[in-house]
Amino acid sequence: MSHPDRTVAAIDCGTNTIKLLIGRIEGHGGVTTDLVELAREMRMVRLGQGVDATGELHPDALERTFAAIDEYAALIRTHEVTPERIRFVATSASRDARNASVFVDGVRERLGVEPEVVSGDEEAALAYDGCIRNLRDEPALPVVVIDIGGGSTELILGESVEGGPSEAFSMQIGSVRLQERHLHTDPPTEAEIAACVADIDAALDACPVDPARARSVVGVAGTITQLAVGFLDLAEYDRGATDQLRIPLIELDGLVRRLLAMTVVERTALRWMHPGRADVIAAGGLVLSAVLRRTGVDELIVSESDILDGIAWSMTDLPA
Repeated sequence: MSHPDRTVAAIDCGTNTIKLLIGRIEGHGGVTTDLVELAREMRMVRLGQGVDATGELHPDALERTFAAIDEYAALIRTHEVTPERIRFVATSASRDARNASVFVDGVRERLGVEPEVVSGDEEAALAYDGCIRNLRDEPALPVVVIDIGGGSTELILGESVEGGPSEAFSMQIGSVRLQERHLHTDPPTEAEIAACVADIDAALDACPVDPARARSVVGVAGTITQLAVGFLDLAEYDRGATDQLRIPLIELDGLVRRLLAMTVVERTALRWMHPGRADVIAAGGLVLSAVLRRTGVDELIVSESDILDGIAWSMTDLPA
């Protein structure tokens, strides 16, 4: 049994997934030293379905998301987490939608908390904190953390491992958004791929965070961890195997090109592919490859800790 007065629940609701982390805060002498994971869950709900085209959250997407939140609410009650120790962070899809109030009201009814529709800058800072705390070896500095979501991609530059990032920017390119914009054929045509890459390059050209400054790159979130599972050709997802994994850029580029040449059915048949990512994984891979090619580094470091962990850590200063 956990200690309810030291237990927090972090929820990250993005464009493609909704994730939950329940953890117990531990410390000594009033100093927080650890966050012990008690539960970690992820559901593919595709909240951002059609948002880029319609500007609204689809009723089916809301239904899927609310069903996942109902499951999470039951788990949170099991661990006796009180509402003041729950932080629900909503990202790109709910920032962009005209009917975001329907989503906000549904979260409040189910969890008793107000979802925070955070800015891109805060989203980036939380992702950086969650990621950097997780690394066993100090990365070469400056380090760029890349977080590819369904609707947006964050680039976060850090010049130290302590404190927050020095620069961060959220670009409106993500795996779901780019798939819906450009990759309409199955498999996508070369012209569609070229249009997608041009969209990515335009976003990077306008991004104030310059990847070329990086001496190391750390990747977080589902697109990147799924590609890590594919690089290892695992029979099933293994968080321990992918965390801190280093993937050579040349191998990553090859994997993305192979995925682009496959149909969605063929991708789904891969033993390592989560069916909820099969249609959008190649678009996310194009973002990752484009960023890495601009850095000059020859490998990607994968971190299984991301914005979700950053949200949990942000509550470690709550009174016992």
